[in-house]
Amino acid sequence: DPEAARAGNSKITTTLGLVVHAAADGVALGAAASTSQTSVQLIVFVAIMLHKAPAAFGLVSFLMHAGLERNRIRKHLLVFALAAPVMSMVTYLGLSKSSKEALSEVNATGVAMLFSAGTFLYVATVHVLPEVGGIAHSHKPESAGGKGLSRLEVAALVLGCLIPLVLSIGHHH
Repeated sequence: DPEAARAGNSKITTTLGLVVHAAADGVALGAAASTSQTSVQLIVFVAIMLHKAPAAFGLVSFLMHAGLERNRIRKHLLVFALAAPVMSMVTYLGLSKSSKEALSEVNATGVAMLFSAGTFLYVATVHVLPEVGGIAHSHKPESAGGKGLSRLEVAALVLGCLIPLVLSIGHHH
């Protein structure tokens, strides 16, 4: 049954997507912890903690609605819950003092933070933005989607992406 297979795949895909998201959170947390800037560490920690509970609630709600039994839901939730701490430890150890000397040429902490931010931008532009603009992704051929984003909305999106670049001009560390 293709519909049953698609429903089963959506459970795994949803969990996998949130695990990758949590792993990116862990990269950001590990990179922040490897710096000596307490304010950066605190901001990243608070930002992750503020959205982790709603993400876990959403995952469990989706899996319960999809009809998964409680034992399997607990396993999915455990994998999701462990992704951020495990990746933060791996990132922290990868950026530890001994390896920082070898990685100082590339500013590995900055690259790790950029990687984590890039995953959020990817999810926002590929998955969230089309749904907001009325162009939701569908596997059905008869679905034509919505009207899309207006030129003003696209201009605002591009301007928002360029603001960090403009703010960084003349700012050196």
